[in-house]
Amino acid sequence: MYDTSWMAAGKCRAHPVSAFFPSDSDGVERAREICTTCPVRVPCVNYAVSNHIEQGIWGGTSARQRLKMARGRRWTSDSDQAS
Repeated sequence: MYDTSWMAAGKCRAHPVSAFFPSDSDGVERAREICTTCPVRVPCVNYAVSNHIEQGIWGGTSARQRLKMARGRRWTSDSDQAS
């Protein structure tokens, strides 16, 4: 089982869940902006990749980015973010 204690520190907790499941590119950018300064961004992305989550923005990444990560390696810093 994956440790989820990091979730309590996520900036997303101050926003509606729907903000992280946007229906357009503007919504995606707004979600990513929230994630940009989140202190638990890395564990968030790793959780989504490890659990094969295919929907929503997690740690500022899209489902497509996380799929690329799953094929390679875990995300460890901003410089490792796939596009």
